[in-house]
Amino acid sequence: MTHTIALAGKGGVGKTTVTGILINYLAAKKKGPILAVDADANSNLNEVLGMEVETTLGSIREEMARAALDPNSPIPPGMPKQDYAEMKFAEALIEGDDFDLLVMGRTQGEGCYCYVNGLLSTQVSRYSGNYRYVVVDNEAGMEHISRGILPRVDTVILVSDSSRRGIQACARIFELVKELKLNPKQIKLLVNRAPGGVISEGVMEEIRKSGMDLLAVLPQDEDIYEFDGEGRPTSQLPEDNAFRKALCAALDKLDFDL
Repeated sequence: MTHTIALAGKGGVGKTTVTGILINYLAAKKKGPILAVDADANSNLNEVLGMEVETTLGSIREEMARAALDPNSPIPPGMPKQDYAEMKFAEALIEGDDFDLLVMGRTQGEGCYCYVNGLLSTQVSRYSGNYRYVVVDNEAGMEHISRGILPRVDTVILVSDSSRRGIQACARIFELVKELKLNPKQIKLLVNRAPGGVISEGVMEEIRKSGMDLLAVLPQDEDIYEFDGEGRPTSQLPEDNAFRKALCAALDKLDFDL
């Protein structure tokens, strides 16, 4: 069995940092093998995790499109195009010591991401059975779940900043999860970047009105900005960092059992 964890929320709320620390949290508890999936076209989960990415599904898609028009195609003579594509897609899986990473990436120029979304769905379905946990950093919103890109979701973590707009964005995703009858085992709200780790009564009232289950309020943290500015992986914040301690304490409350 595989436990799928999806994180979602509007852009700029620290969702990817939360995702990175969650992955490290599971790895530290020997919950592996773990597949991390960066399902955001504007991908940067690898930077949070401290991993180099040379190939994404989007870049392979572009390479295949160019190869079809190139008289000097990189596809070896006699090799079916589909076999070459499968070989390249296998290269997109980045293997690490504690977890592996699959990055959707973006296509070049304008256009729909439907094709790359389809590739992501196929690859996640192919690999997920090999892992105990699949952790997905979604783009802003819940498009990947609404389009059925994830085969199922066991845990949904909604991440917001400490603004009413952030809470309202999560509330819309919360309602979408119910409308789609995804029936996750648990769906929780994390409020991030709260000054002093405290949210206003108005924001708390917005949470109560939404019906979402507040898991924790995470403090605004200067170390995160310093790590980011220095190009250091924010998932590697020290164990005694206030943000990391608060997030790990919150994760301890969740049921990640298979």
